[in-house]
Amino acid sequence: VIYTLPARQNYSKRRFLRSRTTTTQTASMTTTTRLLSIALALGAPLQSLAKTPDNVSSRLMIQIPKALYKEDGYDHREALFGMPHYGGAIAQQLYYADSDLCDPNVDTTKGYPARSGKDSWPSPFILMVDRGGCTFVKKVRNAQRAGAAGVIIADNTCLCNDQDCIAKSGSPTCETAEPIMADDGSGSDISIPSFLMFKTDADAVKEEVKKGQFVQLEMKWALPNYDDRVEYSLWFTPTDVVSREFLRNFKQVAQALGDKAYFTPHLYIYDGLKSNCLGNDGSNMCSNLCTNNGRYCATDPDNDLTRGISGADVVKESLRRLCIWKQHGEQDGVGAEWWDYVTWFMDRCNNANYFMNEDCIKDAYKHSRVDGDRVDSCMKDSGGLTGDNSNAFLDLEINAQTERGVVVLPTAFVNTAALRGSLTVANIFDAICAGFMEGTAPKICNVCTKCPDVEGCARSGVCKLMPASSSGGVSGGTFAMTVLVLAGVFAGAAFWHWKKTRDDMRNEVRGILAEYMPLDEGEKEGGSPMDFARRAGTTSLI
Repeated sequence: VIYTLPARQNYSKRRFLRSRTTTTQTASMTTTTRLLSIALALGAPLQSLAKTPDNVSSRLMIQIPKALYKEDGYDHREALFGMPHYGGAIAQQLYYADSDLCDPNVDTTKGYPARSGKDSWPSPFILMVDRGGCTFVKKVRNAQRAGAAGVIIADNTCLCNDQDCIAKSGSPTCETAEPIMADDGSGSDISIPSFLMFKTDADAVKEEVKKGQFVQLEMKWALPNYDDRVEYSLWFTPTDVVSREFLRNFKQVAQALGDKAYFTPHLYIYDGLKSNCLGNDGSNMCSNLCTNNGRYCATDPDNDLTRGISGADVVKESLRRLCIWKQHGEQDGVGAEWWDYVTWFMDRCNNANYFMNEDCIKDAYKHSRVDGDRVDSCMKDSGGLTGDNSNAFLDLEINAQTERGVVVLPTAFVNTAALRGSLTVANIFDAICAGFMEGTAPKICNVCTKCPDVEGCARSGVCKLMPASSSGGVSGGTFAMTVLVLAGVFAGAAFWHWKKTRDDMRNEVRGILAEYMPLDEGEKEGGSPMDFARRAGTTSLI
């Protein structure tokens, strides 16, 4: 999983390369195993929720006791795994496990409010557990197995801007921002939602629960705002393996959706300033992983700093794709030329020999009808990639990914809702169609939703059943014909066996009869003793 690097951490060039390239490769291998939960329900009632302080689409409320009630809810972070109930809510009694819940053998008789005897937490319930000791995914998985309907992770570190929290804790340790509850790559089996509650608020809730006080907590999710146009975006990198199939096949769908859906591609760029890749003397401390003297960085896709594709190459190609979109896609949100360029590049230039080959890139420009001169000017005018200079477009990408909380690549958003799991044409198309206000969806949504071949349906405007070879099955006619042919073969074989057996037996009987026929009868008639056999047994023995 790719994590946004905290500003307070100091990463050397070697540490930057090892940690970030390894996690990027892991994300590419495990992204397809994560569960995609597209919870945009077509026709569901629109829930209007006030915007939360940290810009998430969910609300964390405590209704009981009144002393813990906050009109605008509690600041929190929403997990990037599990299944949020968009448009719905979970309101249940809260139990505090008084544990970090890293041990899979959860003792459900402990915790608060205390119960008499050995009573377990009565279902349904929401479970609060302490942060630390293991990953968020492991904690939530153990809580799910214990029967929890939702999980609240109680933070154990104060925010640096919360002086009251620091004073009460007696520890100078603090963090500039709450951590993002990212998937560690194994969260595909998590089906319950989870939030991270800030330390100050979590401590107050723990105090009430430990007193035996009944606390009813509500986890609530807003539906993305519906209108007659859906906005969707994709965060990825030029060397990302998981997104290639989607990028190669979605053009027809994007064109069929037309101006009803607006696409925005985002290229993930690492902030070299936060990673200390820009030295105090203005030098690049992260070698060829970064451009602009260490301001903008990317992981080395082949994990070799001495050869192959470098991180700086990835940054340059990212900027090029941003400029192509500015020229050919930003106005209409479709960008057919952008899709064509990306496809051509992936098929012919996406390898160590041609990734930065100017001739290959010019061919991609030519076949996708992109004005290469305008793109090159855009890359230069935005700030370029040399010297200790900032680049306007790359800065916008870094700021956007921070605001959006992007930590896993690739990640798609539809109407600001993050879609989790495998990136397929059908899944993204279904999510887009579910994002329209009722009655405003384009015709393609009515025709092609749930079609087994969405791309083909978008191209022809008609949903056709996929060939048997594509779906892995056979049609009813083919199956029936196969059965008839096999039945005929077996029937023919049985008839041949029966006839051969009958003929063999007849010949054997003839031989026996000819051998034992009385000779005097044959002599009297002047015939041969074999005449009987030659007449095929037509003479009666009686």
